[in-house]
Amino acid sequence: MNILSLFRYTPENAVKAIAKMIARLVSIQKTSGMFWKTRINLSICYPHLCEKELEILAKKSVINQCMNYAESLKCWAMPTDWNIKQIKQVSGLDILKDALADPKGALIITPHLGNWEIMNPWVHQYGTPTIMYKPIKNKTIEEFVLASRERLNTTMVPTDASGVKALFKNLKQGGFSVILPDHVPDPSGGIVAPFFGINTLTSTLAPKLAQKTKCRLISMACVRTKNDDGYNIYINDAGLQYPELYDPDIYISTTTMNKVVEDLVNQFPEHYMWGYKRFRGSKESKHLYQNL
Repeated sequence: MNILSLFRYTPENAVKAIAKMIARLVSIQKTSGMFWKTRINLSICYPHLCEKELEILAKKSVINQCMNYAESLKCWAMPTDWNIKQIKQVSGLDILKDALADPKGALIITPHLGNWEIMNPWVHQYGTPTIMYKPIKNKTIEEFVLASRERLNTTMVPTDASGVKALFKNLKQGGFSVILPDHVPDPSGGIVAPFFGINTLTSTLAPKLAQKTKCRLISMACVRTKNDDGYNIYINDAGLQYPELYDPDIYISTTTMNKVVEDLVNQFPEHYMWGYKRFRGSKESKHLYQNL
């Protein structure tokens, strides 16, 4: 048995308490680590915030990031029914159902906002998405995650040319896929486009899939409820709201994709995963993440 399976028997309150304790320790580190990166990213995205407001938002974000990591472990350990019960409200379910019925296929855009891992089992009620998956270096965690994915019968493809080909094929056949559009890609897989007004290396995969397949584009976010008793899911028809996502000019469509993410983040800024070097990869951000 994988040692991480013990999370199945760990009370949820205990998991949350441990995550919050770790968040407090992380927030002590001012010159490196998650809190440091979170604070840098927030300061350039929300320059109007005063120091006190910035500090409060950064600490909230770190707590949510630590909670998401811990609850993902709990999610992977628990049965599918348990995960589905964590979803309290869904806004825009008809949009999702309509998109999944489209013969051109559907692409779900879900940024690093809230907790995708909790949402994943819920989405599988409506079909089996094709998802790109990069193996985790830690063997114990890798085996644990794969076991969870196998329970859902997820179709996983590698993050290489063969995986991209599989996504195209799946959409062409009327299937659906899920993409996190705001990771930092290899230079060959992206272009520099503005995100929060900052030139940022951005993946072009989602816009290219949209251009070539004319699939439906749906944005989704799974955000913790205000009283912390579960999660709410928010679904929007991104392709309808942002038609430039289909623009043949890759700079326009990729910039629009960043705008989709940006608008979602602005709704729930404390729930975004600010603790990674999102803005690296351009000349302007060359020295952004140099330690003090």
